[in-house]
Amino acid sequence: MAAVQPLLCESRSKWLDAHYDPVAGLNTLSSCIALADLHGDGDFKMVVGDMGHGPYNMKLKVYKGTARMSENALLDLPTGVAAFLMDQNEPRTPAIAVASGPFIYVYKNLRPYFKFTLPAMEVNALEKEVWDQAKEDKIDPVTLKEMLESIRDKAEIPLSVRSLRFLMLELQEMEAFVNTYKQQPLKRQTVITCMGTLKKNMADEDAVCCLVIGTESGELFILDPEAFTILTRVSLSSVPTLLDVTGQYDIEYRITVACRNGNVYILRRDSKRPKYCIELSAQVVGLVRVQKNIMIGTSHETLHGYSQKGKRLWTVTLPASIMTMSLLEQKSRGIQAVLVGLKNMEVHLYRDKNLLSVINTPDIVTGLCFGRYGREDDTLIMSTQGGGLLIKILKRTAQFEDKDTAPGPPTGQSIKLNVPKKTKLYVDQTLRERENAVAMHRVFQMDLYRLRLSAARAYVKALDASLAPVSSTMQEPLTLNAAVQGIGPQFKLILNLQNTSVNRPSMQLLISFLYDEKLYKIKPAFFKVPLLVPGLNYPIETFVECCSDKGISDIIKVFVLREGKSTPLLTAHINMPVSEGLAAA
Repeated sequence: MAAVQPLLCESRSKWLDAHYDPVAGLNTLSSCIALADLHGDGDFKMVVGDMGHGPYNMKLKVYKGTARMSENALLDLPTGVAAFLMDQNEPRTPAIAVASGPFIYVYKNLRPYFKFTLPAMEVNALEKEVWDQAKEDKIDPVTLKEMLESIRDKAEIPLSVRSLRFLMLELQEMEAFVNTYKQQPLKRQTVITCMGTLKKNMADEDAVCCLVIGTESGELFILDPEAFTILTRVSLSSVPTLLDVTGQYDIEYRITVACRNGNVYILRRDSKRPKYCIELSAQVVGLVRVQKNIMIGTSHETLHGYSQKGKRLWTVTLPASIMTMSLLEQKSRGIQAVLVGLKNMEVHLYRDKNLLSVINTPDIVTGLCFGRYGREDDTLIMSTQGGGLLIKILKRTAQFEDKDTAPGPPTGQSIKLNVPKKTKLYVDQTLRERENAVAMHRVFQMDLYRLRLSAARAYVKALDASLAPVSSTMQEPLTLNAAVQGIGPQFKLILNLQNTSVNRPSMQLLISFLYDEKLYKIKPAFFKVPLLVPGLNYPIETFVECCSDKGISDIIKVFVLREGKSTPLLTAHINMPVSEGLAAA
């Protein structure tokens, strides 16, 4: 928590609190929030697919500023909302696509424009035959239930929604249900689970886009933006739940799909099967593409970074469960990062594995959307679990600095080295090492042991003779450092003495010098050391005068002794510099 506190203060200075309505009544997700210039006047509106709080309260709401502008009723739960351009006609106003059940409702100028229905699926032949018998009153509802249960357990083709709903009914409700639906043709319809947009043939911001949808039947569809015909159809091994699309349909594109089996698939143009597969140990709860990397959030409170080819680059452990994820793209500065809404009422901003900012929220965030809203370019819109609406604006002076909070190697370690090509000498040396690996290892171990033995003997000898600047642990735990100042003939000698014990002071210590009296004079040459408190550094100063004019120097030995004993506790050798004053004379 201590490491997060400065980030909290930093985030308050980066964001402006524009609006907060705790009773806005919004029950939505990140996939159901879109920002679009619906009237071509430069004033961006917020379009929200509200799932309501009951089976009949689903609505499409449009907000302008902080007020609700309009709303339309939806027949089923919305699973995705997207703003896209259908054609090149003027004025260039985007359409709104709302995925709900097996349908995509397209709105133009906030009015219903078109309804696309997913193609019907093959009906189980045995199921159809059983319902035909019920239609002709050949079997009663109880027999119908038994036969449908038998088909459900053995058939490869799943039952239709009508049959599944019939099997959930109580005995007294079955007859009325059969009489209501037995005259209607049996259909098996899938539903839409996720939706995204793909540029048609241009990378411009106002280019025409195709719709990409994933279905409960484990299929992906790419729809033509004008005729709403199916351009591409791809089958997956599981049900898609999250989509991320990049590229252009006519040139090259990549579709990253997270499925319910815990795998993430990467599809490319003209590929009937996924090109790459990322296998995860937990369910995927968030999927965002940041430049060429894929950010994946899992239910194990982890955020992973993967390359375009499915290679894992890094992993960050989060302090709480992930509720939602979204992309933050500041186009004026070319910054891309990922927003992660957590269950502990925080929103974290990551660039790769580096934490940039932390935003505290009054409630758990379930929906995130960053972009242009109204006249502001960098606006963050958040919907909360309690139905609140929170709007923040990124300051124009905000600066993001990478802070690597994840444990492990530093960021620079992941940079690839420019390794040169293998030379013939390198190859020959490698072959020699392979052939003589055992003998070379034995020689290396022998030399290593000899080096360790020599170092240990020298260390023990220095401790026994007290010739080291660090005393033995059996004696007083002391360290001694010496420094010489001046150019001569007068030098200043500074001795730094420190007691390295934990709680035991050192007392009754003396310092003396051994030197050539023909070359140097030291005043004073003998000190009585005060009581040494553990952990403190005690500087002791004296002056050395050079008596020789021959331009030579010598070693001065410093001894630390205890009163009444002649054996020194530790010793330091000082290499005196040549006296510049006398040498010049």
